[in-house]
Amino acid sequence: MTAGAASPIQTVERYASIDLLRGVGVLGILVINIQLFSMPFAMSVNPTALGDRGTLDFAIWVASHLFFDQKFMTIFSLLFGAGILIMTSRAESHSGRSAALHYRRMFWLLAFGLVHAYLIWYGDILVLYAVCGFVVYPFRRRKPLTLLVLGLLALSVGAALGIAAGLAVSAASPEAQHEIVGFWAPDPATVQSEIDAFQGGWLAQMPMRVAYSMDFHTSDLWTWGVWRAGGLMLVGMALCKWRVLTGELPPRLYKTLTLAGFLIGLPIVALGVWQMKAWQWEAVRSYFLGSQFNYWGSLPVSCGWIGLFMLLGRQDSLRWFDARLIAVGRTAFSSYILTSLVCTFVFYGHGFALFATVGRPAQLVVTAAVWIVLLIAAPLWLRRFQFGPLEWVWRSLTYGERQPMRRGSTPAVLGIP
Repeated sequence: MTAGAASPIQTVERYASIDLLRGVGVLGILVINIQLFSMPFAMSVNPTALGDRGTLDFAIWVASHLFFDQKFMTIFSLLFGAGILIMTSRAESHSGRSAALHYRRMFWLLAFGLVHAYLIWYGDILVLYAVCGFVVYPFRRRKPLTLLVLGLLALSVGAALGIAAGLAVSAASPEAQHEIVGFWAPDPATVQSEIDAFQGGWLAQMPMRVAYSMDFHTSDLWTWGVWRAGGLMLVGMALCKWRVLTGELPPRLYKTLTLAGFLIGLPIVALGVWQMKAWQWEAVRSYFLGSQFNYWGSLPVSCGWIGLFMLLGRQDSLRWFDARLIAVGRTAFSSYILTSLVCTFVFYGHGFALFATVGRPAQLVVTAAVWIVLLIAAPLWLRRFQFGPLEWVWRSLTYGERQPMRRGSTPAVLGIP
């Protein structure tokens, strides 16, 4: 590498607060993803899709919807935007340029995401992030307030498209409505075909996995995903410039963020659940209109989580746990893919074939087990290596040369003040 050329962010240059939040995101998003891994898709969005599953099952769905659904994806998206800002700023400080580096980075992320989506698990988020990464890069130098306004406008476009689609579908014939929102309450034959596919071997899963992935990449990604995730990435850049995500603000501001986030956001999300229940989970109103409550309510709830973990990161008594979360955050890419490999093996037919046989209470047990594995494995890995294995491959491809992997020593990091 020539002098002055861009190089990967080293451990000593990282913000521990961002890695901490990224680790929280990896763990938190599994509470929602475990439902996609283990049950027919409809059950993750509509708890009544397959009939009454009992009070405990419904209570777990409500709790996960209130505190987790879209909240940790939101945190991930904010952090991804902040990461783009930090990486490109560092590259520009070394060489004055960042475009080629950034677009190579997004290209390889897109490639990883396509492999993940079509060969491992249809719930992939990497493709969406790569596409948004291409789009938001030119806005990185805008002032924080401008980034915030642009981000909220993008989010508003996504919401407006959802409402418009709902109004259009509600005016359609019953047959057309069923075809469009049949996933919300599928017929028994459709459910059984999904169960048969994912309880089958890897090749037997392919048609269903490809169909789900293709549907998202050709429809939802453009009508919902880029507006949601892209808008949040712009907001994340603003919050990074305002030093919210880097953990540099006074504790009282994080306390305010925590209280305001939860007190504002949770009632909005809860109102959405109440409204969908009042509509008796009718497909068109619940999916297109009822989802708007969580679409917007998840934003302040996510800020509440950010404020809470920024405060917990300052507690000396929790330093040992924070260090494990930070390690998961520094291996977030590898941990994310490892989660997919483990969970598809547990639930799909090439492994234990438990798909559609595990209720929500047992899903939480699996989730906790995966958390424990990550919290143990990530620190052990980073004792010997600078990066997670997939982080290392991604960096080597991005920078066009093999990156050093083994750790010679353990340097200090930019800690949480």
